[in-house]
Amino acid sequence: MQGGSTGVGYGLKYQARCISDVKADTDHTSFLTGTLSLKEENEVHLIRLSSGGTELICEGLFSHPNEIWDLASCPFDQRIFSTVFSSGETYGAAVWQIPELYGQLSSPQLETVASLDGHTCKIKCVLWWPTGRHDKLVSIDEQNLFLWSLDTSKKTAQVQSQESAGMRHTLTGGAWDPHDFNTISLTCDSSVQLWDLRTMKKTGSIERAHVRNVDYNMKTRYTLVTAEDESGIHIWDLRNPKFPVSELSGHSHWTWAVKCNPEYEGLILSAGTDSAVNLWLASPSDSVVEPTTQTIEPLLNSYNDYEDSVYGLAWSSREPWIFASLSYDGRVVVESIKSHLPKK
Repeated sequence: MQGGSTGVGYGLKYQARCISDVKADTDHTSFLTGTLSLKEENEVHLIRLSSGGTELICEGLFSHPNEIWDLASCPFDQRIFSTVFSSGETYGAAVWQIPELYGQLSSPQLETVASLDGHTCKIKCVLWWPTGRHDKLVSIDEQNLFLWSLDTSKKTAQVQSQESAGMRHTLTGGAWDPHDFNTISLTCDSSVQLWDLRTMKKTGSIERAHVRNVDYNMKTRYTLVTAEDESGIHIWDLRNPKFPVSELSGHSHWTWAVKCNPEYEGLILSAGTDSAVNLWLASPSDSVVEPTTQTIEPLLNSYNDYEDSVYGLAWSSREPWIFASLSYDGRVVVESIKSHLPKK
């Protein structure tokens, strides 16, 4: 199904690539997003969906010193988030806190909780422990994986362990397994690597070039979804990673982002440089181990009312039938997929 946007829009002042659901905000459907301006002072926007679902309201606007390439909200404190940022050729990462009385301040400033120093290569992303209150963080640069212990009260972050992925691999991102907290998946130029955080060793891989993004199925263990340059998205069973279980070919150009729904089994979002967001429903059989690829088209809807590449996707944890998308021109669109939910 093809269709334009019927969602609620919000415009940033500058270009942007990343948006995050504020999972710890249980009272509102809210998102954090950050800009990517080379010359202007960058901004972090805290936006909330109105109770009637008809308006996106800016609840907070904060200055950020550099271009924001990655942003992730803390799963247990709605005022804390991480960013990966750049200034020229240098990259950094930090954990920030929104001031408690930000709504009453004329010019609220973000407070630095901790800087994730020690990287010698370009930092790609920061991953938070998947659920609940925990002190562990992971940061990934082009060559290395860092495991951190974060103390938000003392405002410190210490490296617990680090490991190199090897000079033959250039890391680009990753995802933390929500079923096995000791496992993360790392994307690199030629494969998806599975790592055990206890030993900081690689335990397996999916040999696949040009994977740009990964996400885990929140409901089914061992199920990983990859966003790929040439063929949309693939679904994998990690117990048999030689072949994808399913191939969903719905994008006409590179697929940059993929997100599995936190509540509804099989619902997947994908987006990329064809200026479209696709909503998929992968059938239950897609989680069965098969030696051959099934080419199927479970496309529920394609949202194509964008004027630029779409790099940012986020499901709402509070209302899992709502998602936010962010196109490179700084346009946020929040959509409801209630009409596409599986009938019980």
